[in-house]
Amino acid sequence: MSGAVLSRAERIARLNDLARRAMGIACVVVATEGVRALPEADQSRLRELVETFDAFTPDNDPYGERDFRAIYQAVDGVWSVSRPVDVAVTVFWKIDAYERALRFGSEDPADPAVTRRVLTIMLASEY
Repeated sequence: MSGAVLSRAERIARLNDLARRAMGIACVVVATEGVRALPEADQSRLRELVETFDAFTPDNDPYGERDFRAIYQAVDGVWSVSRPVDVAVTVFWKIDAYERALRFGSEDPADPAVTRRVLTIMLASEY
């Protein structure tokens, strides 16, 4: 373990990464009605793409907190984190930080002792 002090954004990013990789354990997971209406295979693929995404850049993650991305389904049915030419469905996933009782936003999203994360997977049309 290094002695380097992490920035607030990096602490939040690491907690968000843990939430994505341990859905339902390190965070509360919510799938909207539209996502729950998709075939189970599509829902499973969406979760896999959320869990494994690691191509964050300053362009797609300007605050460095790794808390939001889009996933696309092409007209041929293939899901991808890269936007295809012909998009059939767009899904967003977003991580929000709440206080432990999940009633209000967390006062310090970088502190897991006072924060619970909620990862929401939704159709873009439901945003």
